[in-house]
Amino acid sequence: MPTLKSFLPARFRKDVTVIPVVRLNGAIMSGGNQFRQNLNLANAAPLLARAFSDKQAPAVAIMVNSPGGSPVQARLIYRRIRDLAEEKNKKVLMFVEDVAASGGYMIACAGDEIIADPSSVVGSIGVISAGFGFTGLIDKIGVERRVYTAGQNKSLLDPFKPENPEDVAYLKELQLEIHKVFIDLVKQSRGERLKDDPDLFTGRFWTGQRGKELGLVDDLGDLHAVLRARFGDKVKPRLIAPQRGLFGRKVPGVATGLAAGALAGIGEAGLNALEERALWARYGL
Repeated sequence: MPTLKSFLPARFRKDVTVIPVVRLNGAIMSGGNQFRQNLNLANAAPLLARAFSDKQAPAVAIMVNSPGGSPVQARLIYRRIRDLAEEKNKKVLMFVEDVAASGGYMIACAGDEIIADPSSVVGSIGVISAGFGFTGLIDKIGVERRVYTAGQNKSLLDPFKPENPEDVAYLKELQLEIHKVFIDLVKQSRGERLKDDPDLFTGRFWTGQRGKELGLVDDLGDLHAVLRARFGDKVKPRLIAPQRGLFGRKVPGVATGLAAGALAGIGEAGLNALEERALWARYGL
């Protein structure tokens, strides 16, 4: 016969260990709109705050599935996770789903432990910039490009102008600085667990299995099996989902406009979708 205790929510039962679970999914980009939510600090922060506010939970589990994107947003999310872990005295278990590459792996480094599936993709510790050159197209269709600047470097890397070797050299300087920040973060996070491999910081990526051998990953497995092994059969993962407003819209989100604003959002969403598709495609996904 069921007892009164069996009707209590799991978080109120002393025989059940509740572990808050946060899913960080998607390409890492600032902004967003009503048509598409990007992964960034603005969207991740409320979920993380709710997860770490559980005083009874001995740990917080975070599932990351991201091909990367903005290095700034990735580092901000990383820093917020570490700050909350230290403030709330919580252990962070980071679970890699399909991919934690580039900025996605930077976020994964916020975990005290990183657990991946053997077939997950991890790594890609590097910096990339990509674009297009339209000079030939302009000549072909007879369009004249007019640019007016105050400051001789304001039109660096203009896709409608011929590539300038000096501009490219300057871009590579910036990339090297950002790459060093990334490398230092990984070294600080992973410490002596990292193996001495010449390809480790070249932007190459590996499976979770190989990532474990290189020290990029601590263990192989999935969230439910690992939590049961750590906290017992009565462990209860509790997904921290985005809150919804009065009309069912996810909160937080970007405020929606009407008419022209909505049409602009559709166009922006399309461009973001193409950019995100390109990020995922780098890893065969």
